[in-house]
Amino acid sequence: MPTLTPLLTAEQIQRRCDELAAEIDAHYRGEPLVLLGVLKGSYQFLSDLSRRLTAPCMIDFVQFSSYGNAKSSSGVVQIRKDHDLNIEDKHVLIVEDIVDTGLTLTHLLELLNTRHPASLRVVAMLSKPEARTHEALIDFTGFEIPNQFVVGYGLDHAEQFRNLPFIAVLKD
Repeated sequence: MPTLTPLLTAEQIQRRCDELAAEIDAHYRGEPLVLLGVLKGSYQFLSDLSRRLTAPCMIDFVQFSSYGNAKSSSGVVQIRKDHDLNIEDKHVLIVEDIVDTGLTLTHLLELLNTRHPASLRVVAMLSKPEARTHEALIDFTGFEIPNQFVVGYGLDHAEQFRNLPFIAVLKD
C-alpha cells in the first residue's frame, strides 16, 4: 500500500502562484500571452496561475508522454496532442507541472521554436535539478524539490492523486 508524505501544502502552493504571477506580469508588462499547458499534470497550476495574471491570455494545451504508468521516464517522448492556436509572433509561456530529466521540455522547446513565436519561455511549478539529464532552461520556477516521486496538485501515478490540493512524496 503506497504512503504519501506531504512535501508542499496547499497554502505554500497558492502563495507561490501569487508570486509567480507577479514575476510573469512584471516580465511581460501587459503583453498578450499564449499559455501553453502541458497535459495532464499542469491543469491545476495553469488554472490557478492564469487567474492571477493581469496580461490578456489565450490558453492551449499540448500532451506528451514519456512515463506511461511507471515512476521513471522511458526515455522516449511521444506527442499525444499538439496545440491548436497559431503561435507565430506571439509570446508563448509553456506551463509545466514538473521538470525532472528535462527530456520532454527539450523536445517541446525544439518543436515550438520551429513555429516562430515572438518569445518562448517556461514556467514550472516544480523542478528536480538532481534528475536532470537534458539541459532545460526554466525561466520561472515555483519550487526546487529533491529527486523523489511526487503526486498531487495535478501530478499523478497511474492517473491517481491528481486531485490532491497539496504535493506529496509517494512511497511504496
